[in-house]
Amino acid sequence: MGQRSTRSGTRRARTGVAAALATAALAAGALAACDSSSEPHGRRPPGASARPSPSPSPTPVWDRSPDSLAAVGDSITRGFDACMVLSDCPEVSWATGTDTVVNSLAMRLLGAPGVKERSWNLARSGADAADLPEQMARAAAHDPELVTVMIGANDACADTVSRMTPVGEFRASLEAAMARLRRDAPKAQVYVASVPDLKRLWSEGRGDALGSRIWELGICATMLGDAQDVSVRAQERRDTVQQRVVAYNDVLKDVCAKDDRCRYDGGAVFDYRFSGAQLSRWDWFHPSRDGQQRLAEIAHRNITAAQAP
Repeated sequence: MGQRSTRSGTRRARTGVAAALATAALAAGALAACDSSSEPHGRRPPGASARPSPSPSPTPVWDRSPDSLAAVGDSITRGFDACMVLSDCPEVSWATGTDTVVNSLAMRLLGAPGVKERSWNLARSGADAADLPEQMARAAAHDPELVTVMIGANDACADTVSRMTPVGEFRASLEAAMARLRRDAPKAQVYVASVPDLKRLWSEGRGDALGSRIWELGICATMLGDAQDVSVRAQERRDTVQQRVVAYNDVLKDVCAKDDRCRYDGGAVFDYRFSGAQLSRWDWFHPSRDGQQRLAEIAHRNITAAQAP
């Protein structure tokens, strides 16, 4: 800054100028910092884009711990032939049973007192997809937090292949059932189990002399009739039934996927490699207590999982 002067006036003048310059510099820096930081007054330089504000975390639609449960479907959910011959045994139902060995889905989710107070088994032995809308209406009347669906085996297990439920009709029944539930209980969650692998059922039971004789009484004739016949024609018949079951499962998956509050099991029941221990000793078709327990395990795992299967 040149030579220093000894005169006090000059020092004061220079000190004043320096202070003024420092103040100006600080002010300019502060303005620049304001322009380049968070723009508290909402102003930004021309051409600059606004910073996106963080979006709130979405509330998950699926509740992994529902507090009430209604079950719809067919004889599997009624526990048919699991305790005694030709009889429903709802106490061992995979969905709503009270049997401690089976440890049903309702027992796992609600506890023993809750099963009696807040679960309802509305399935019916012999039911097929056409019965589902009416069952769903009855379920909705209880305003449950969760509805379980297991349907389709009877649609495939007809007297003849030509009498199996057409895929289009199966879809229409399922869509009507979901629409009825959404009208009367819009917030209810739905768990949809896949149709079991009927061809595996045939392959597991055909080697048992008693089981194959029981099948001749007319149990699931499309798949299990003439169990020892392995001719081309018989194999084609069984393949046709298997393809229909796969098509039903595709429908279950597709219809469920269109509803934010629905979970399909991802084919878990169809894929389960069950053995004779999981089949009723009276008909080698319906699940035994052991089989009901496995269905409960599959359902509970999928319903309480963080992500859908």
